[in-house]
Amino acid sequence: MVCGYNGKIARIDLLERSVKIEEPEELLYKKYLGGRGLGAYYLFRDLAPKVDPLGPDNELILATSIITGIPIAGMSRFSIVTKSPLTGTFGEAEAGGHFGSELKAAGFDALIVKGISDTPVYLWIQDGKVEFRDASALWGKVTKDTQTEIRRQLNDPLVRVALIGPAGENLVRYACILNELKYAHGRGGLGAVMGSKKLKAIAVRGHTRPESKEPQRIQQIAQWMATHWKEYPGTVNRSTYGTADALMPLDTSGLLPTRNFQGGSFADAEKVSGETMKATILTGTDGCYACPIRCKREVRAHEPYETDTAYGGPEYETIAAFGPLCEIGDLSAISKANELSNAYGLDTISTGSAIAFAMECYENGILTNKDTDGIELRFGNVKVILQLIEMIAHRRGIGNLLAEGVKKASEKIGKGSNHFALHVKGKELAMHDPRGKAALGLGYAVSPSGADHMQAIHDPAFVKPVKALESLGIIEGLDPNSLAPNKVRAFVQAHLWWGLLDCLGACKFIFIPHGAGVLTPNHMVDLVNASTGWEASLWSLMKASERALNLARCFNAREGFTAKDDVLPERLFEELRFGSRKGAKLDKGQFNKALQLYYEMMGWNRETGTPTTAKLDELDLEWVAQAFHPT
Repeated sequence: MVCGYNGKIARIDLLERSVKIEEPEELLYKKYLGGRGLGAYYLFRDLAPKVDPLGPDNELILATSIITGIPIAGMSRFSIVTKSPLTGTFGEAEAGGHFGSELKAAGFDALIVKGISDTPVYLWIQDGKVEFRDASALWGKVTKDTQTEIRRQLNDPLVRVALIGPAGENLVRYACILNELKYAHGRGGLGAVMGSKKLKAIAVRGHTRPESKEPQRIQQIAQWMATHWKEYPGTVNRSTYGTADALMPLDTSGLLPTRNFQGGSFADAEKVSGETMKATILTGTDGCYACPIRCKREVRAHEPYETDTAYGGPEYETIAAFGPLCEIGDLSAISKANELSNAYGLDTISTGSAIAFAMECYENGILTNKDTDGIELRFGNVKVILQLIEMIAHRRGIGNLLAEGVKKASEKIGKGSNHFALHVKGKELAMHDPRGKAALGLGYAVSPSGADHMQAIHDPAFVKPVKALESLGIIEGLDPNSLAPNKVRAFVQAHLWWGLLDCLGACKFIFIPHGAGVLTPNHMVDLVNASTGWEASLWSLMKASERALNLARCFNAREGFTAKDDVLPERLFEELRFGSRKGAKLDKGQFNKALQLYYEMMGWNRETGTPTTAKLDELDLEWVAQAFHPT
């Protein structure tokens, strides 16, 4: 008897309006687990090199895992994998909510969507069946109106809907996919891929969850979690203030990205903090499937920026991107920017970064009123934020340029604007500054999908010895500013652990093995085995994560990416101009030395950064080595 998963994957062709059900062998699940791993396997196997990310041959892969949907906090996330239209690399993002567990209950472990529909369409997936529904009347609608209408048509308020807004339809290169209007697969332009396929939404409803081999063991861990999570201060803060609990500590430490990463502290930080949100505009909280922490915010902002609570409230990344990064200290305006982004389907990190980039170009005379249709793109101009979100989503005026992302926009602008375009491989930096988190900078550089704070553990986890980290071989405290060999070694292990969480669809807030996390790596092993009945070990699970990372790396290498693309923006090697960490910077020589050491520890070619044949053979990826012939 199969346990932990359905053993069924739906392969959907939008042009042909056809559905084929594949039933992979258990071995595939053991090798790739789900999520990122399963997505990387199919993307590398199915796509020819140099496929147009917005063309019919690109695939959009929605993948759950062998533990998605078990009734315990943190098991709700799922991956969406594709070739990114923003970076041209392996594209990946995870999100929580209820969609992933509902997809499992509907009978499928993954969906693989290809082709381009002749007319707008949405998919209706219920209890093992896939239907194509006309979405012509939904095209152009914002996300809330779309979700409301789909639930009305299907006569079920519990239908879970993953969908795009006008930004995805207009192929904004950092358009996102949302479910429940607030859980975003935000990074890399996945919404643009969905829009290019004329796929407005995917609606799911299921009534039969896969059986677990040892449900009593899962229940024991769930009860332990429910009983003990309030003993962890970091988790309590996350429940109380949401992810915005990070804002004031980062400001105090001088690592709050301000004025497009020119400095690390913001004069109005307290006005936009999680504490202020709770005291002023917070109306409620929400949470993912089976999670008691409820870190999602619901806000009602003050006039003239009153917001709809259905769109939730701003996360830390959103506050930082529209707030300090653009020097905006109005929490209500930031909340409105969050609502508009969710309504139109925009990644808030890339949107805020694109606006901050434009502001710095304007203040340096690179962009003028002629380029901006008379809009004064100055830092601190709150009205500009909301105006530009509309323009970007609809590709109007300068919004059409910024919709390309900062890398492509700077290439079109020229005039030295590339210095203000802060990205890795085309993906805008997340709101965490490596000038005080050195290993995070390494993570930005080597991430297969570009600068992504969710693909590398953050350095504060290393400062003091943490018992839960011992199972990963990290047994000593480490300097957050160091890139010494012991730090690189710890980064390798932590990087693979975070990748494992993406393969398994596990929430990093629950499983971060330091002060904010509750469950440990050893709990994860127990959950996998209780779900599947396997005899997996932490070693075998980490190898599955390493397999997924190497597959993504080979995908990029096949697209022409090399070690030369594992670079950080020059600004990060320059001193912070203001804030409590004024004068701090990354040392480029130390960074490059650490990067090459990382390659060697990973079994990659020191010069090209490409996995060696021996490494691929060791990971049971001979088929990749044979197809790719890496040097």
